[in-house]
Amino acid sequence: MGSEMEAAEDGHIRTGTLWTCTAHAFTAILGSGILSLPWSVAQLGWIMGPFVLVTFAAITYYAAVIFSDCYRSPDPITGRRNRTYIDAVRAILGPTDLLVCSILQYIMLWGTMIGYTITATISAASLKKSTCFHAKGQNASCGVSGNLYMLIFGAIEIILSQCPNLEKITFLSIIASVTSFLYSAIALSLSIAKFSSHLEFKGTFKVANSGTGLPTSTKIWKAFQGLGNIAFAYSYSNILLEIQDTLKSPPHENTVMKKATLYAVGATTLFYISLGCMGYAAYGNDAPGNILAGYYNLFWLVDIANLAVVIHLIGAYQVFSQPLFAVHETWIGTRWPTSFFNTDHTAKLPFIKKYTIRFTLSKLLLRTVFVTFTTAIAMMFPFFTAILGLLGAVSFWPLTVYLPVSMYIVQAKIKRGSSKWILFQILGLSCLIVTLLSAIGSFADILEQMKHAKLFHLQI
Repeated sequence: MGSEMEAAEDGHIRTGTLWTCTAHAFTAILGSGILSLPWSVAQLGWIMGPFVLVTFAAITYYAAVIFSDCYRSPDPITGRRNRTYIDAVRAILGPTDLLVCSILQYIMLWGTMIGYTITATISAASLKKSTCFHAKGQNASCGVSGNLYMLIFGAIEIILSQCPNLEKITFLSIIASVTSFLYSAIALSLSIAKFSSHLEFKGTFKVANSGTGLPTSTKIWKAFQGLGNIAFAYSYSNILLEIQDTLKSPPHENTVMKKATLYAVGATTLFYISLGCMGYAAYGNDAPGNILAGYYNLFWLVDIANLAVVIHLIGAYQVFSQPLFAVHETWIGTRWPTSFFNTDHTAKLPFIKKYTIRFTLSKLLLRTVFVTFTTAIAMMFPFFTAILGLLGAVSFWPLTVYLPVSMYIVQAKIKRGSSKWILFQILGLSCLIVTLLSAIGSFADILEQMKHAKLFHLQI
């Protein structure tokens, strides 16, 4: 192992670097939600749209930077490690905030896994649908059922879920980062091509002006929803400390995490602004909810983008699931430390005798059951992406802003009533308002989706 690894005081060996950390962070932030950003900008118009994109990038970056100082407490350099978000809340804030944080973080991580299952299924089914359109014409009836693709995605995740922890899936994060860059670049290129075909900046400066023939109230709900989509498209605080816990030291973990956050948020912001604004310029108020759905000519390029979305979500799913696995397995290991199910077993791979696999029966069974149950929920509620929007709206303020800021205030011993304390309160109140507005918009979207949705029926 040598000097390249740190045998930590808790017995956990950390091997992460700035670049592996950046890959994890980039994978966590840049999701397939980028493809809906032109629609979100369309709900807000040319003034508010770009302004909101830049503002929430700055808020996310600042909140993540101060939160990274809470990885160790009470001192950010020499203090005791807080390996998870929940550990930090427990050590710094206390039991009341711990309960709220635990519930919200668990729901958001698990909800994201369900949402990724549905989104990956839609992209996979779109590949078959695209082939049908190419063969029969874009006016052909090419409906595709997503259940088979959902089962295949779940089977792949069951296999990958046996990776021991977040540090051992760095290769997945790197692949996911590359594929997210690929489909984002394709979507941006197609938007530029669409804009070049008419050389006219479409859209309007007004807020809530998209959607021809829609009632004013519906336009307002959609504007709220667009605001929320942008706000929590950047957030990754719910797994920031879990990513930071993969870093070896020296250098200090918070120093490396701040650099990784700068690179990840900076690159993501560049993509978000470029695609959000260019897609809006190309389509105006008619921007589709998924920008790839607006193209029927370059089938092969859209197919590559959809395939890249699927591959990205396969890796991103693990980034969000590994912290959940760790919570369950730590609890089981503490409760029944000598159980046969918690004993390490080794097995040699049949075709690669050089390598062996270490596993426990509890890990094998628990992770398989968890992924299977997640896939079943995704199949049962194919409109869950609308519910995920509501969950994201509700959790944005507490997980991304309130709790990190509160922990930093305690950690840095900022006096109540000081100018810095007042500025933090203003920031928190502003983000709370955004959360409430986007929750209203998301709830209205759920009601609309439920009118047309059917259980166990995902038709693309």
